[in-house]
Amino acid sequence: MAGLLLYNYITNHLTPMTLPRRYLLRTFGLTAIGTQLLPIAQNNLFPKSAIEPRRLQVGDTVALINPAAFTYEKEVQNFFKVLDQLGLKVKLGKHFYDRYGYLAGQDADRAADVNAAFADDSVQAIFTGMGGWGCARILPLLDYNTIGNNPKIIMGFSDITALLLAIYAKTNIVTFHGPLGVSSWSPFTINYVKKVLFDGGSVTMQNSKTMPIQTIRRGTARGKLIGGNLSVIAAMVGSGYLPEWENSILFVEEVSEEVYRIDRMLTQLKLAGILDKISGFIFGQCTKCEAEKPQESLTLSQVFTDLIRPLNIPAWYGSMTGHIRDKFTLPIGKEVEIDANAGTIKLLESAVN
Repeated sequence: MAGLLLYNYITNHLTPMTLPRRYLLRTFGLTAIGTQLLPIAQNNLFPKSAIEPRRLQVGDTVALINPAAFTYEKEVQNFFKVLDQLGLKVKLGKHFYDRYGYLAGQDADRAADVNAAFADDSVQAIFTGMGGWGCARILPLLDYNTIGNNPKIIMGFSDITALLLAIYAKTNIVTFHGPLGVSSWSPFTINYVKKVLFDGGSVTMQNSKTMPIQTIRRGTARGKLIGGNLSVIAAMVGSGYLPEWENSILFVEEVSEEVYRIDRMLTQLKLAGILDKISGFIFGQCTKCEAEKPQESLTLSQVFTDLIRPLNIPAWYGSMTGHIRDKFTLPIGKEVEIDANAGTIKLLESAVN
């Protein structure tokens, strides 16, 4: 009887996009399915408005996990020093130094570290060590019910985009696009981490004078800030792990991709209807994105003219976001006001409570 009721709930409330097929195959006669499906089935219990996680304070403990690619111990030694300077304690995920090919361990183990960090009452925030690839593989294994009932700061960028967007989409918890454990943690970067994660409040992010912007279309706009790595977002289209795009400000960044690939991925977002829903667009840095044969390639500016300008929304290129030394900390899911003339992103309220 319980299995039939669960089956009826699934078929009436969940779509194939939100429910992996293997769960349906296990519906009858398997007690385990209750725990497998509960995190997904209970998503509607969370508030529709963004949930701000608790702000960081001196003395807090942060979990350091590797949900994507593996990292060598020497690559994060400087990060431990940075955490100490910020007055934070660190608790390594059980599988942080695991390795399975290019991944930081098996999918189930990497997912377990994410789930454990949210469930651990001694942990106040979660930082990630490395990007690379792997987060999308663990999205179906995450316990979104536990995550949603234990809002915490989680931060990273690059491949961590998949994790940040999925958690926000499934729980409405604000997540943070910011430095990884292997990042440079420059004074500029640390300053924005402090402003956004520790101090809170209305923060305005503006490029340093050495990093000019290129306005694609002038104007100002307001909306929910959503985005991350362009190739990761494009790969997630149709997965059921992306948030709603209506009236959002889309920001993207990329690394080591030729111009035609940027064109292809933005075109995919256009064909998927995403670009037609947003109210503003920000392209951060495109690091090492030079065309192999410049004489046979469009420029990035031409791609933006072809695909972004016709949207008639404020847009610019060159924000200090991405695979660069100095970077902003951007809250995914919070209302912001952007100015494409000045290249600024203003948080309209604190992203933490």
